[in-house]
Amino acid sequence: MIDTPRSGSAPVLRRAFAGAVCLIAVAGLVLTAWIGVRAALALTHLQQARAAVSAAADALDDPATATAVLASVADDTSAARELTGDPVWRVAEALPWIGPQLSAVSDTASAIDGAVGALEPLAAASAGLSIEVIRPVDGAVDVAKIAAVTPSAAAAASTLRESADRLSAVDQAPLLGRVAQGVSDAAGFLDRAADGADALRRATRLVPSMLGADGPRSTLVLFQNNAEWRSLGGVVGAVAQLDTLDGRMTLAAQASSADFGDLGVAPVAELAPDVQSIYDTRPARYLQNTTQVPDFSVGAPLAREMWRRVHGTTVDAVVALDPVTLSYLLRATGPVHLASGDDLTAENAVGLLLDESYRRYADPREQDAFFQSAAAAVFQALADGRVDPAALVEAVGRAGRERRLLVWNADAREQAVLEGSTLQGVLPASDGARSTVGVYFNDGTGSKMDYYLHPLVETAWCGTDTASVHVELRSDAPDPTSLPTYVTGGGEYGVPVGDALTGIYVYLPPGAELLERRTTGDDGATGFAGGVHDGREVVKWSVRVGPGESAHLDLLVRLTATVELDAVATPTRDSSELPRSGECHFPG
Repeated sequence: MIDTPRSGSAPVLRRAFAGAVCLIAVAGLVLTAWIGVRAALALTHLQQARAAVSAAADALDDPATATAVLASVADDTSAARELTGDPVWRVAEALPWIGPQLSAVSDTASAIDGAVGALEPLAAASAGLSIEVIRPVDGAVDVAKIAAVTPSAAAAASTLRESADRLSAVDQAPLLGRVAQGVSDAAGFLDRAADGADALRRATRLVPSMLGADGPRSTLVLFQNNAEWRSLGGVVGAVAQLDTLDGRMTLAAQASSADFGDLGVAPVAELAPDVQSIYDTRPARYLQNTTQVPDFSVGAPLAREMWRRVHGTTVDAVVALDPVTLSYLLRATGPVHLASGDDLTAENAVGLLLDESYRRYADPREQDAFFQSAAAAVFQALADGRVDPAALVEAVGRAGRERRLLVWNADAREQAVLEGSTLQGVLPASDGARSTVGVYFNDGTGSKMDYYLHPLVETAWCGTDTASVHVELRSDAPDPTSLPTYVTGGGEYGVPVGDALTGIYVYLPPGAELLERRTTGDDGATGFAGGVHDGREVVKWSVRVGPGESAHLDLLVRLTATVELDAVATPTRDSSELPRSGECHFPG
């Protein structure tokens, strides 16, 4: 027999149950209010921190002013972290729907606060270190001040990267729009901050060494000519040896590629079989062709050996740059006066060096001498400290991003500092997230007609695992009779005067498969070849383009499915001619 409560006890139970429900409801409301208020306060602090950092973005580029900015930001990020880290908040993170929102806010607050905490020691180590430190005083840069920042920069870079990766890993699918946007913005900010700290780490580690902090140092500088293309930019015309010691720079020697003519008989070093199968031995026989292989770690040692054989000095590093880089540097130095009577400016440098000089001087040695005088004048302005430091940082950064400034160090430990940066000038890298195509141009005319050629490189996904690569060459060359023979080539290599013959080398990502290729506008004067370089299939297209003409190459490629599709290409005289995303040229 089952006992049942007396009827008089039922109201008591009902009242007790109702009380419990009310208590739970009140507790729920209190909990909701508690979390809501703390979430609102936390978001306010994070927004204030974001606004402060955004407004002080320029200040953060200068370590001397960063400490005050970070102090104000730290108060907000620390408060946000405390507001989202109590036990009640942690319990609520396990609830359905609202839990992921709270967890995302908490992760964001924690990551940003940790990042600011990592930057504080860096700012302290940089106290009193202004961007002005890179300006030479009495002909020397204070390399000790720069080197002192390295440990803090390395620690900050590591922590910032961990924080950025942590937020990037947050699943944004269940998040509300505002929360998802906040996480995305914070991840982007931390990613940029990590890159910046890493760049500072590299610079404070490498710059003092290259400026002779550890003893005498010699660097070979290769000046590439974008009017005659090579894969990494242009033919090497003028060269110089830059010596440094204790932050003091000296232009020790200059030369022309013509001074290396006797080396063309035999290679100065043996090339890898895959490189030689595509480029023959020319990069190892002629200084002009040391930038023909799209990997500076191949060409730089060859140029170093050529310089040793002709000038007797074994340099410690090799740097390559072009007239566009000089124009960027001139924005930092201001105009420089040349012995010719010209004032070289940021606006006229490219045209004067790559076009006007050939119209003015018929003798190639006079042309090289003019180029050397321009480079020497810019160098002297830098060595004398006649430079805006902030503009110099921007100039070097832009040239590096556009792959116009390349650096190779003979010391493998120093070169490792540049690992993963565009300054290395190595073959395009692909990974599980990104597939990168390389498109490189090489002159086959023996002329300076590439000044008038304009390339277009576009990549696009055509399907989940297929993509198109579109390459276009357009010539806006004037009437060839108005140009010097040295510029047109005079038909010496069988190319009609005024036409330009170009070898286009397309490097596919490792594991990619070429499915189809199409060409238009080539008038039959083309040819295909190819090979494999370091595990990458290479498609070479030789095409001739006359004044007012254009030609197109389209490749359909099967790739490993990745999130991003990218391309790198030979830097030209026009900084706007960069690879870009486009439309698939193989519809259907």
